[in-house]
Amino acid sequence: MELRSVEELMDLLYACRGSWADPGPGKGRVDLHQHALQTAALLRRRRPADKELQVAGLVHAIGPLLRPGDTAAHPASAADAVRGLLGERVGRLVREHHRSAGPVDDDLLCLRQADEEGHSAGFDAGVLEDWRTVLELLAARNSRLGAVD
Repeated sequence: MELRSVEELMDLLYACRGSWADPGPGKGRVDLHQHALQTAALLRRRRPADKELQVAGLVHAIGPLLRPGDTAAHPASAADAVRGLLGERVGRLVREHHRSAGPVDDDLLCLRQADEEGHSAGFDAGVLEDWRTVLELLAARNSRLGAVD
């Protein structure tokens, strides 16, 4: 599935509300919607100028909705869905954020740390609508489909 517009992406992110994922052994289940917002907010605090990294944190959690039950395919599914709309860098970060093999750059390390902290963060990360403008700006710059709402 390839998302063709910011509106489609927003709908998918809203659909994460009430969807739960098991992040792994020893960790409690997380609401995907809240986890996405918290991960993105943590990245916004750490790297306020890096909108692509922040958005990668926001969209990394859509994989379970795209491929329910296929945990191994979640990162690739999410990356494939957003790459055309949000750009190659966002797609790469989303695809590789759980990959254990290969080199890890500072961006991936930062995303992984925020993802980990986002499982247990207990703060108000705002609302999804706060991210619409950032998503639209990235889509306008990166979309090969020109699909900006």
